[in-house]
Amino acid sequence: MFRVFANSDGHKTLSDDHQRAALQGDSPGSKTHVRHVRLAILGSGFSGLGMAIRLKQHGHEDFVVIERAADIGGTWRDNTYPGCACDIPSHLYSFSFALNPHWSRTYSPQREIRDYLRRCARRFGILPHIQWNCELLDASWKEVDQCWHITTTQGELTADILILGNGPLSEPSLPPIPGIERFEGVMFHSARWHHDYDLTGKRVAVIGTGASAIQFIPHIQPRVAHLSLFQRT
Repeated sequence: MFRVFANSDGHKTLSDDHQRAALQGDSPGSKTHVRHVRLAILGSGFSGLGMAIRLKQHGHEDFVVIERAADIGGTWRDNTYPGCACDIPSHLYSFSFALNPHWSRTYSPQREIRDYLRRCARRFGILPHIQWNCELLDASWKEVDQCWHITTTQGELTADILILGNGPLSEPSLPPIPGIERFEGVMFHSARWHHDYDLTGKRVAVIGTGASAIQFIPHIQPRVAHLSLFQRT
């Protein structure tokens, strides 16, 4: 039976078996055949999605978008901390070929930007090209074959061109502070906000005063018992 599921946004996605088969260019249960594509794109954030759309606009259909999550958006999918929003005017922080005159604010919130990316993916027909829940494990250039050999959690494929759109913010990093492993309280990175943990009445320490911190600090400060803010400069 050909099973199709819908994720939380209503996007239709294949079962893991059929996604793996689609990536390998075969059907579940049959002999494995490694699929070859002209282009493989890593990530479906602004960079990966923008590249995929431009390929479609120029008549290229032989490409796949490798996405480790079950939804589009990249950093605008993963960052959900309180107050998360664009720090560039939204009319500038958007695709030039998909201008949006309906932004609710000059600096739009995270959910609105994520939804904008979802609409762009649907509008330009990118969804059928995306392999969801498909994480890159290895990619190496084979000189003899003159192509990329790509290994993912859904199987293997080869590509003439590999385009990296995962970005430098795709993996949050906790600082290697001496003794941090002995901390017995709750600890998390703002890019993986722990929404189930109530900060009300807690003593909270925030390390860093970057773009994320200056957005979520005003939202949590009125609720916490004490807030300590650390910066290295």
